[in-house]
Amino acid sequence: MAIELSKEARAQAIASIERWFQDERDERIGNIAAGALLGFFLEEIGPSVRGGTGAPGGEPTRAENWRKVDAATRKGRKG
Repeated sequence: MAIELSKEARAQAIASIERWFQDERDERIGNIAAGALLGFFLEEIGPSVRGGTGAPGGEPTRAENWRKVDAATRKGRKG
């Protein structure tokens, strides 16, 4: 089962993927390609990372997790 993201979280994740490609690989990746890559990760890799289960109560939301990933990648580029 693929991980579902809210519209806002999906847009943030796509923007983060586009930014990563630009900053780290000096490549422009379009919105459609970034969305396809995100879809692949969510469908193929996401369930194994989550252990195939839903997040129990009290854990961060997916949007919060994406913000943490984005912040960590930005921090890694600065240091």
